[in-house]
Amino acid sequence: MSTATELSHPAPPVAAPTGGNGRWWSLVVLAMAQLMVVLDATIVNIALPTAQADLAFSDANRQWVVTGYALAFGSLLLLGGRLSDFFGRKKMFLIGLIGFALASALGGAANGFEMLIIARILQGAFGAALAPAALSLLSTTFTEPADRGKAFGIFGAISGAGGAVGLLLGGVLTEYASWRWCLYVNLVIAAIAVVGGLMKLQDEKITDRNKIDVPGAVTAIAGLVGLVFGLGKAETDGWTAAGTLIPIIFGVVILVAFVLIELRVPHPLLPLRVVLDRNRGGSYASIGIAGAGMFGIFLFLTYYLVGFLGFTPIQTGLAFLPMLGSIMLSATTAGSILTPKVGPRPLVPVGALIAAAGMAFLTRLDLDSTYASGVLPGLLVIGLGLGLVFAPTQNAATSGVEHRDAGVASAMVNTMQQIGGSIGTALLSSFAASAATNYAAGKTPSALVQAQAQLSSYHTVFWWSCGFFLLAALVSVTIFRSGPLDVDPDAPKAMAH
Repeated sequence: MSTATELSHPAPPVAAPTGGNGRWWSLVVLAMAQLMVVLDATIVNIALPTAQADLAFSDANRQWVVTGYALAFGSLLLLGGRLSDFFGRKKMFLIGLIGFALASALGGAANGFEMLIIARILQGAFGAALAPAALSLLSTTFTEPADRGKAFGIFGAISGAGGAVGLLLGGVLTEYASWRWCLYVNLVIAAIAVVGGLMKLQDEKITDRNKIDVPGAVTAIAGLVGLVFGLGKAETDGWTAAGTLIPIIFGVVILVAFVLIELRVPHPLLPLRVVLDRNRGGSYASIGIAGAGMFGIFLFLTYYLVGFLGFTPIQTGLAFLPMLGSIMLSATTAGSILTPKVGPRPLVPVGALIAAAGMAFLTRLDLDSTYASGVLPGLLVIGLGLGLVFAPTQNAATSGVEHRDAGVASAMVNTMQQIGGSIGTALLSSFAASAATNYAAGKTPSALVQAQAQLSSYHTVFWWSCGFFLLAALVSVTIFRSGPLDVDPDAPKAMAH
C-alpha cells in the first residue's frame, strides 16, 4: 500500500507548468467540461415528460433515456481513462468534448425514440473519454499542494453541484424554450471549452506507450454493463426478477475475472497499485457510498417539492440553489485551506456526518411543511457536508499517483460515483415502493392515505440516505491515512517542496 514501489519507476519528462494565470484559466476550461458531464445526468430528467409527449414513447421506454447514458458512461470510463494516458490527455479531452457536443446535437434534433437513445449512448461514450481526461489534466497541472487544494476545491464543488444546476437549467429551458434545448445547450458549453482547451491546456509528452490491455478492457466493459443494466432493471422490475438478477450476477462474475486478469497481464488497464493505496482506495469507497446517498436528495426531494409543495420545474431548480451555495462554500474553503494541511482523514468523515444530519432533518417533513422551515435548513446542512466530502476525495484519488496512471486513477473516481449512483437509485426506489405499500396496507383508500403513504416512502429514503452517509463516514475514517496527501511523484523537484 505504500507508494515506495510507485516511486521506484523512472518519472516521465514533465511539461513545463503553465504560468500562474494560464493554470487558473485551464481550471476554468476543465471545470466547464466537468459541469457539462455532471449536469447531463439530471438536466434530461426534467425534460423527459415533455420529450415523451413530443416523441410519443412509452413509460417503459422512458427510463432508457437515462439508463442508456449511464450504461455507456459507466462501462467505458476505465477504458477512457487509460486511452487518455495512452494517446494524451489533452487530445482525449478535446475528442470527448467535440463528440459529446455532436451527440447532444443529434439528441436535440431527434425525430423519434431510437434516435434519442442512440444520441444518449453516444453522449455517455464521449463523456467517458472526457471526464477522466479532465480530472487527470487537473491533477498533472496543479502539483503544488496549496494550489492543488484550491483547484480541487473548485472542481469538487462543481462535481457536487452539477446535478442541482442540471435541475434548474432543465426547468428553465423546458419551460421557456423546448426540451430539445436541454441537449442543445451542450453545444454552447463545448464550443467555449474547446476554444479554451486549445489555447490554455498544457499536456505532457507521452513517452511510455504500452499496449492497451484488451482482455482487461473487454471484461471491465462487459462487467460494468451487466452491473449498471441489472441495477437499472431493479428500479423498474424489482430485485427478484430474472432480468435484474442475471445481469447483476453476470456483471459481478465478469468483474472478478477482470481483477484476476489485471493481476496477470504485464500492462493492466487498471494497475492495482492505483487502487490499493489507502488514500486512493478510501477516496473511491467514499465517493461510491456518498454517490448512493446523494440520489436520495435529488430524486425524492424533487418528487416532494413537485407533489406536495406544488413547485414548477423552475421553482424546483431554484429550491436547490442554496444547497449549491453551501457546497461551494465548504468545498472551496476546506479544499483550499484545510486539505493541504490535514489531508482527507478528518474532513471526509466530518463532511459525511454533517450530510447525514441534514438527511435526518429531512425526515421531519410533513404534509403541511413549508420550504423555508422544512426543506431549506436540511439542504444547507447537506450542502456543507457534501462540499467536505467531494473536494478532499477527488484530490486524494489522484494524489501521489504516477502521471502515466493519472487517467485511469481519475476514471475510477467517475466509475465509483456512477456505480454508487446506480446502486443508490435502484435501492432507494425499491425501498420507497415497499414503504408506500406497507403504509397503505389494511387502510381504507383515500387521498389522505395515499399522500401519507407517499410521505412515508420519502421518509424511508431519507433515512436510508442518512445511513449511506454514516457508512461513508465510517469507511473514510477507517481507510484514509492521517496527515497531508502525498506529493506528486512526477512533479519537478522544485515544485515538490
